[in-house]
Amino acid sequence: MAEKTGLVLEGGALKGIFTCGILDVFMEKNISFDGIVGVSAGAVFGCNLKSHQAGRALRYNKRFARDRRYASWWSFFKTGDFYGADFCYRELPEVLDVWDAEAFKKDKTDFYAVTTDVISGKPHYQKLENGNAEDIQWLRASATVPIVSRICELNGGKYLDGGLSDEVPLKFFEGLGYKKNIVILTNPLSHKEKYNPLLYFIEKLFFKKYPELLKTMKSVSERNTKTFDYINEQEKLENILVIRPPYELPIGAKAKDEIQLDQVYELGRITALERLEEIKEFLKVKKEGK
Repeated sequence: MAEKTGLVLEGGALKGIFTCGILDVFMEKNISFDGIVGVSAGAVFGCNLKSHQAGRALRYNKRFARDRRYASWWSFFKTGDFYGADFCYRELPEVLDVWDAEAFKKDKTDFYAVTTDVISGKPHYQKLENGNAEDIQWLRASATVPIVSRICELNGGKYLDGGLSDEVPLKFFEGLGYKKNIVILTNPLSHKEKYNPLLYFIEKLFFKKYPELLKTMKSVSERNTKTFDYINEQEKLENILVIRPPYELPIGAKAKDEIQLDQVYELGRITALERLEEIKEFLKVKKEGK
């Protein structure tokens, strides 16, 4: 019996355009997985792999890069969300660049979006199956950046960005029985995160009613260090295959330059194509088991 193959997608705001380039190559080369788990931008962009919509994420990011309804301080002061919630998670997928919910539903790949439970401070792993409006709201929850977004209230719960509690959910997937995992990161190996006490001071002002969430926020850097140490260890043991950019991506949370978006996307494509045979070799156990 073939081992279950998984794809684990880190977040990173528009650094996720690098991931989009890789995923589009996967679609073009018919590389598939038994399961996908995405965090924040990893979930929002990664859902297009299950709906078989190559190019969609890059297309709408370029089309609306300068639209203040999409991502702007205008949107923040008008709606409470830097990334306009109604525009990004209703008008865009339902009208302007339609997400193929039917294709998403028909595809047999399991798909999980990671978000952070505001009350418990723990990660919440939501399986998305229908591609409906509720699934889209779970994608929103996964990418709800604290302070510059309203808390996402869904099905009686309160949620924020999944990266706060589980930046790269490799262990979660391993716990579900996925033994052959490809992990796509949005930072190079040399990247080092630093604890920002000023940011935590601001978070305390905003989230003083949620003590467990504050504990989670305070321990983000320490937890992520352990996560990436584990990823690096598993990579050296060849238990996983990691795809990461070769250098720090020259893109921020809001990119208005279409050329910059194209460059980051193309770097993802080039990286995937250069490692295509390695990727196929890593996943071949799946083909042999069919």
